[in-house]
Parts: sequence; C-alpha cells; structure tokens
Amino acid sequence: MIEGDLQRNGFCQLPQAVPKETVRSLLDVFGNAFVDDTESVRARSSRGHVYAARNLIDSIPEVTLVWQSDHLLRFLRDQLGDSFGLVRALFFDKPPDRTWTLPWHKDTSVSVKDNSVKSPSFSRPTTKVGVPHLIACDELLQRMLTLRIHLDDVTDENGPLRVIPGSHVSSCSEGDGLNAAVTIHAAAGDVLAMRPLLSHASGSSHEGTRLHRRILHLEFAAIQELPDGAEWHDFIKPGASVGPGAKLH
Repeated sequence: MIEGDLQRNGFCQLPQAVPKETVRSLLDVFGNAFVDDTESVRARSSRGHVYAARNLIDSIPEVTLVWQSDHLLRFLRDQLGDSFGLVRALFFDKPPDRTWTLPWHKDTSVSVKDNSVKSPSFSRPTTKVGVPHLIACDELLQRMLTLRIHLDDVTDENGPLRVIPGSHVSSCSEGDGLNAAVTIHAAAGDVLAMRPLLSHASGSSHEGTRLHRRILHLEFAAIQELPDGAEWHDFIKPGASVGPGAKLH
C-alpha cells in the first residue's frame, strides 16, 4: 500500500497523479515567468535555462493550484490531517547544457517570516533569495511532506534522484544504508512523495543528453502554528484564493 511504503520507507510514488495537459500548462507558465530575471530565479545556465528558482508561491500563483486535485488532496489529508498547508515551492532543472550533482543530504531548512526567533526548535538562521530560513527540529520536520512533481520523464540519462529507504525517521538516521539506495525513475506527471528527513542525492546527466529534468518541488506542513512565536513565510490552505489570472488546464 502507498501509505505503508511512505511510513516504512519515507517515500512513495504516485503514478500519473498530475495529468499530461497540466504538466504542459505548468511548463508554459514557468517558461513565460522565467523569461526575465524575476526575484524567484536563482540560477541560469549558459543558454539561459533556469535550473533553480525559489519563492514560487509569491511569483507564480499556479503552484498553489496544481496540488488541489481530488486525488492529491485526499493523499495529503491522509498523511498530514485536515489542517495542512503549502509552505514552500521550488523549481529545479538539469538542462542539457548545465548538469549538476547533489550530495547526500536531508531537507531541514524551512522558510519563515522572521529568522531572529529564539527557540530550541530552530537554529542556524539564513536568508535565501531574500526569504528568511531556519533549520527546524525533527519533531516539526516529521510532520511535513514534500511532493516532487515530475515535468519530464526521468531516466538514468538525466540525473535521477536517489533515496535511502528508512532514513526519514530522524536527522541522524541512516536507514537501510547507502547500499540500499533506490533510484527514482518517473514519467512526466508522476509524483514522488517524500519526508524531508529522507536522505537523498542525485548525479550528473549523461554527457550529450538532450533531456531536461524539471521538477516542481512542493513542501507541506501539517499545522500552521509554529513554536515560540515563529511563523511560516507562507501557509496556503486548500481552497485558498490565488493570484489573479492563475489557472491550469
């Protein structure tokens, strides 16, 4: 069962959870939004391809719509409860002219309104593309879930993600170990659900490939209230209004 896979392994795949026409619409939206150097754009390749962008909730309202289908809402409620919300949205690509690698790590940083909050639940304040961030405690991260929406087919050729089953239970857990790492292959429209504390990495695309590897990375939290007066930078509940003109087919 999907729920058992997520509980035991820290990740599961949701095949064709996003329709092909929605994937195409998202790619059009991103292409138009990234033409100029918007505040969300973090890095471009030599040919102008954007390969990292942050703060998409503020700059691309369509990211607040794509997960609000019956199927994904039901899945999110099953995993996080009825009070969950979207707290961060990122875009990643491995364009053919600018591949990159990602070492083994866990996602422990959260975006907040003020990172000067003093709390044993948070540490190491940073600012990323103008947005305050903090490293969160395990208790908070264990109540979060990431959906990675694949906008391209993912094969060995375009630098797929690798994950270590069972490594999500704490910030120091090694899970089943590096020898048990799983490579995530996917078709466009497939969604990878993963816990933030799951250890993950990715390698380079193959030399000479013409394939992109574009991902919409959405982070959700079970509750809006944070310890010691901290506040999420964004918290978008299901059904919340989005920016003008936002639509997905």
